[in-house]
Amino acid sequence: MRAGFDLITKAAHKDTLSDAGFSCGGPASGILHKGYFVVGKLNLDQLQTFALVVRQGSFSAAGEVLGLSQPAVSLQIRQLEQRLQVRLLERVARRVRPTSAGEALLEHISRINAAVDNALSDMAGHAQEIAGTVTLGTGATACIHLLPTLLRELKQAYPLLNVGVRTGNTDDMVKAVEENRIDIALVTFPANGRSLQLTPLLQDEFAVIFPADSPDLPATFTPQTLGALPWVAFESGSSTRRLIDGWFLGAGVKPAPVMELGSIEAIKEMVAAGLGYSIVPRMALSGTRGDSLTPALERTLGIVLRQDKPLSRALQKVIASLHALKK
Repeated sequence: MRAGFDLITKAAHKDTLSDAGFSCGGPASGILHKGYFVVGKLNLDQLQTFALVVRQGSFSAAGEVLGLSQPAVSLQIRQLEQRLQVRLLERVARRVRPTSAGEALLEHISRINAAVDNALSDMAGHAQEIAGTVTLGTGATACIHLLPTLLRELKQAYPLLNVGVRTGNTDDMVKAVEENRIDIALVTFPANGRSLQLTPLLQDEFAVIFPADSPDLPATFTPQTLGALPWVAFESGSSTRRLIDGWFLGAGVKPAPVMELGSIEAIKEMVAAGLGYSIVPRMALSGTRGDSLTPALERTLGIVLRQDKPLSRALQKVIASLHALKK
């Protein structure tokens, strides 16, 4: 039996095929697989059995190849002949040979095989194709400093894959994943939500940045030494701000920021203008000098998915690319 015929003859919905004019081949139980339907009133399994009988020269030899008994093979041929209303085989000496009608059918079977092979090849190409749209949610810092290279490499490798990006804070992105408005999120942990799969991905250290002409900087950058200095802070409510506030509060320090901004690039510009210092993720420095904090402060970036999210091939490639950020 030719591999692959099961793929195109098995019906997913019997009623749909019946309505479309397809009918059941009706082979006896155990002869052909249940759930198979004839195409254009011809059963592909029976056609292949007929061709095999001709090649082998006997019903028993064909049955050995198919793993069927001789009566089972004979039944398939008889049903095919009844369907076509012609005699397909005749016995010559000790071998079975095709009649003139059988010879004509063999030519059609050859063309049918070619059509089936072409169909399977075409479908295999679609199955292997990485295409479609994946929507990724993340914070502005990761969007600016992590995603451009990742997205460029994905586009080069998979031209038909489109990755849409949405930015926002962790809470907003997690909610968007929960509500299926985006497919996946890369956010600062901790992240909380219903029925989510949370995967820690990488660690990102925080660093303190000062104006280039700052005089008399402290020897170490602790909550106590920074608490009295003008602080350009992230906006309240963001996961990054909560982590930094926790770092100060752990030492009993509660600084008052001179301004709160939602953009990491705006914060860096304010610091460069001499309006204060800031604490930012090290990945956002981009050549700007940054000094480590004492004690060190890090954040965890991780992937958020719905637990019931179907993993399309496109989404799998995006996830794999995100995991490659760890290297």
